[in-house]
Amino acid sequence: MIYIASDHAAFDLRQEMMKFLTEMREEFEDLGVEEKRSVDYPDYARAVARAVAAEEGARGILICGTGLGMSISANRHPGIRAALCHDAYTAAMARRHNDANVLCMGARVLGVGVAEQVLRVFLNTAFEGGRHQRRVEKMEI
Repeated sequence: MIYIASDHAAFDLRQEMMKFLTEMREEFEDLGVEEKRSVDYPDYARAVARAVAAEEGARGILICGTGLGMSISANRHPGIRAALCHDAYTAAMARRHNDANVLCMGARVLGVGVAEQVLRVFLNTAFEGGRHQRRVEKMEI
C-alpha cells in the first residue's frame, strides 16, 4: 500500500500524483489535506509515517512546499527512512542504497512532469541490500 499526504502548499501536486498513481494502477490511500486551508505539515507527516511503519512493505509519499519540513518530520519516526528527492537519480539512489520507504517532494520545487518521473523511479527501484543493508541497520535508533 502507498500512503500519500500533503500540506496546503502541495494540495495541487498531490492531486496530480494521485491521478498518476491511478494511471499506474497503484493501490494508495489519501491521508489529506482536504482543502487548501493552512495546516501544520507535521500532522500529515505523522499520519503517513505511522501508516508506513505499521505495514510491512508499505511506502509513503509526502509533499509540502519544499519537501524539507515533511522529510524532517517523517524521519523522526522509528522505521521511517524519508528521502527528499528532486530528480530521478536521487529517487533511484534513495531506494537502491538507503531503502527509503517515504518519498518527499517539494511542490514549489518540482513541476508535475518531473514529480511523476521521480515517483515512478521511486516505486520501481529495488533496494540493493548487501553492504547497504548494514548501513541501513545502523540508521535505526
